[in-house]
Amino acid sequence: MRKNIKVRGIQLVYEDAGAGAVLVFIHGQPFNRSMWSQQVAAFEKSHRLIIPDLRGYGETEQPSGITLLDELALDIIHLLEALEIKKAVFIGLSMGGQILFELYRLAPHLFEGMVLADTDAAAETAQSYVQRLQLSRALIEKGMKAYTDETLPRFLAKDTLAEQPAVVAHLREMMETTPPLGASLVQRGRAERRDHTAMLSHIACPVLIIVGEEDEFTPVQVAKGMQQQIKDAQLVVIKAASHMPNMEQPELFNTTLTAFIQ
Repeated sequence: MRKNIKVRGIQLVYEDAGAGAVLVFIHGQPFNRSMWSQQVAAFEKSHRLIIPDLRGYGETEQPSGITLLDELALDIIHLLEALEIKKAVFIGLSMGGQILFELYRLAPHLFEGMVLADTDAAAETAQSYVQRLQLSRALIEKGMKAYTDETLPRFLAKDTLAEQPAVVAHLREMMETTPPLGASLVQRGRAERRDHTAMLSHIACPVLIIVGEEDEFTPVQVAKGMQQQIKDAQLVVIKAASHMPNMEQPELFNTTLTAFIQ
């Protein structure tokens, strides 16, 4: 069910579906909560699902000024506090995973478990920092359609692009309809993100790492590096998927998540 709430000065829109143990899904950039539709269908009968549109994305109000990942994490903490949710399994993809590191840094007591999908704990390099700032400006100057035309194929595996037009269309719609200002401000904030690699060995909750075999943004080697540093972390590589395995191979993604939760 679509709901909205005033959180830290903005109107935040989120899905609140099902009942039972809580799963919190955090979307990536430049997407919105609809990227988790296949997970809603799979889990809403067995769990309570909390799925927000992050500030500046989807239907949630746009912020003003730079949007640090800390801010996005604090929004979620305040949302869960308002909903009186004390524990959850958190699932974050790409930027969503980076937000989970901030969440864990700020509120580790909330974590029943953590699922890191196609993400990276490291900070930007000197080169990627500059590229992130350039992208922030380009999103405003050129708009989301130009960005989507240029980058969409990099998010999906070859087979997905060739054989799953509905997935391609859904991804394109999310990317093109993301407010350019919201995306730009978050890209500026992501440039400043912390390096969480030193925290990995201190994560005390169960952790599952998922990565698409063809992911070029956060390759399998990055996922393996995180697994080696997080005690008892599980790693699952999903074939015929790139940066969006939950959309490209939803059955495999959901089966993997189910096994971890159980």
